Amino acid sequence: MVVAFVAIAKSVGQQCLKRSKPYSNSYFSSYGVQKWQFQSHRTLILQSASESVKLERLSDSDSGILEVKLDRPEARNAIGKDMLKGLQQALEAVSNERSANVLMICSSVPKVFCAGADLKERKTMILSEVQDFVSTLRSTFSFLEALHIPTIAAIEGIALGGGLEMAMSCDIRICGEDAVMGLPETGLAIIPGAGGTQRLPRLVGKSIAKDIIFTGRKISGKDAGSIGLVNYCVPAGEARLKALELARDINQKGPLALRMAKRAIDQGVELDTESGLALEWDCYEQLLDTKDRVEGLAAYAERRKPQYKGE
Repeated sequence: MVVAFVAIAKSVGQQCLKRSKPYSNSYFSSYGVQKWQFQSHRTLILQSASESVKLERLSDSDSGILEVKLDRPEARNAIGKDMLKGLQQALEAVSNERSANVLMICSSVPKVFCAGADLKERKTMILSEVQDFVSTLRSTFSFLEALHIPTIAAIEGIALGGGLEMAMSCDIRICGEDAVMGLPETGLAIIPGAGGTQRLPRLVGKSIAKDIIFTGRKISGKDAGSIGLVNYCVPAGEARLKALELARDINQKGPLALRMAKRAIDQGVELDTESGLALEWDCYEQLLDTKDRVEGLAAYAERRKPQYKGE
């Protein structure tokens, strides 16, 4: 199955303020997206067919922050069919959650972010199943990239192949200094198939991307920071704490402004400067007649913290 996320990735930003209905569950219809269920006042859990992906909503002063947790320790969070279904369900739920301002993707498994695709499962697939799986994985990461809210990947330990491709689909990446990243696919006589050949050169430049992909070499956390693959490299074990710090900072900003800023950057970087400036103005103009803009000015004048509502 090939899910048509490419068009979604191009158009989702344009709909951030204008759409009145959440994304249709048809994007994930074959994977049985289910509904939210409140477990307590502190946590919102996505009831998923997969136990390897959990979606939580932080509460109290952190309301507005969502967290996807990868939890498949027996396979080092390798992505198989079941885990892919869980990821799709979680991202669909995030896209439908109107109160969401920022998303973190983390791992519950010590010293592992994601080992990539489940190669043991891959060996059992026929060719058409491999094509279907990789196409769906690519589409899922494109959907992640196109989410209307800022996204942060907190990388501890290994992030290889599809694991790194997932992290590169996020807006911001944070790693522990003992993290190990890479795209080893050429060693298996294939290439990165879920966006790696496209997102890596956009982050680190064409020459460095070719070096990493041609050799399949592993990159340390410190090296990832020096080449721009990650935004922050922190002491081992502190990536999630740094991600939460950033998420809290972002969460205090105007929700509509965050969505328009993301749209202006993501779409504008592909345009010439003149067209990009026109896009920037279109995004800016959509924020002029909002209650949040009025609240921001009032809070500044009154020297108090603004109370934004995404209106």
